[in-house]
Amino acid sequence: MARLLIAAGGTGGHIYPGLAIAREFASRHSDAQISFVGTNRGLEGKIIGKAGFDVHLLRAEPLRGGSMLRKIKSTFALFPALTDARRLLRKLNPDVVVGVGGYISGPLVLSAARQGIPTLILEPNYIPGLTNKWLARWVDAAAVAWEETAQHFHGKAFVAGNPIRPEIAAVPNLVLASKGTPKPEGESSLSGEAPLRVLLFGGSQGSRVLNDAMIAALTHLPSEAIDIVHQTGPSDLERVRVAYAQSNFSARIEPYLLNMHQEYARCHVVVSRAGATTCAELAAAGRGAILVPLQLAGGHQRHNAKALENQGAAVLVEEEELDGQTLASTLMQLASAPQRYIEMGRQARQQAKPEATAQIVDELDRLMAY
Repeated sequence: MARLLIAAGGTGGHIYPGLAIAREFASRHSDAQISFVGTNRGLEGKIIGKAGFDVHLLRAEPLRGGSMLRKIKSTFALFPALTDARRLLRKLNPDVVVGVGGYISGPLVLSAARQGIPTLILEPNYIPGLTNKWLARWVDAAAVAWEETAQHFHGKAFVAGNPIRPEIAAVPNLVLASKGTPKPEGESSLSGEAPLRVLLFGGSQGSRVLNDAMIAALTHLPSEAIDIVHQTGPSDLERVRVAYAQSNFSARIEPYLLNMHQEYARCHVVVSRAGATTCAELAAAGRGAILVPLQLAGGHQRHNAKALENQGAAVLVEEEELDGQTLASTLMQLASAPQRYIEMGRQARQQAKPEATAQIVDELDRLMAY
């Protein structure tokens, strides 16, 4: 029996790469026993349980951000988290442990390394996050997305990319149908002029900045020219719904979108933040985007967005320059030039790394056999 334990908590950006690894591992090991570790603060219970994997919750707190008092409390919270991690490792006795990011990875991966269990961490950002920097000296291997990132891991890193769910990689390309109407490849032709299909989301918790910009853009957009699916996050749902209703603008507005492969498949262009998982998914799905990097992300998101913009796969809009008129103008420029966003999607797909998940599981197999 091959036993894999994955620490992946908090946001979809950590959870979904973990699920991709879990599924690839399960496909290779018919007797695989795969479990996840998270916290009760994130989406893991909602997402991982539905995917059919066990989830174990540990006590842990983020070390970055907040007041000094919060940082002190978080530091002291490491001790019960390490205790929980040791107990869980003894109970599950994994053959290998993977940290996919987020503060839950710290106590679990550190405890596993100190017990002699093989460990691997995933670092999709150009500059490693705080937890992975801290773990670098302890782990056996690190899967990174950028050549330049490898220098932070003391010769233990290999360049793989970010694991992506296979259903997203299977999203069809956009093509021009008759009369120059864009459509996903394989979809029946559309008659007449089709509106620009926009998918807007700001991560699993939503983005107040993107929500506000979209609300402000509604007064500058002709409703017949834009078809919007808008993920608001749970806290902003009703406010955004009211704003659309007051603008007489029809849209599908959801607090959270679970079946992202279906959303990518139906859209022409995406408006989003520029997290590593989001950018990897855009590349895998072959969709161009308007990217607004989160300013408080250590510069990671701007680097991600700039890399796609340099390849002609995205339009980068800095947060301080984002307002309703700018967003509306950018959307209408794309709506009037289908060939441009189809080419953006094509360029995005050329940046995809479809073998990332397989490479990472290859390394897990090597670590277990060592």
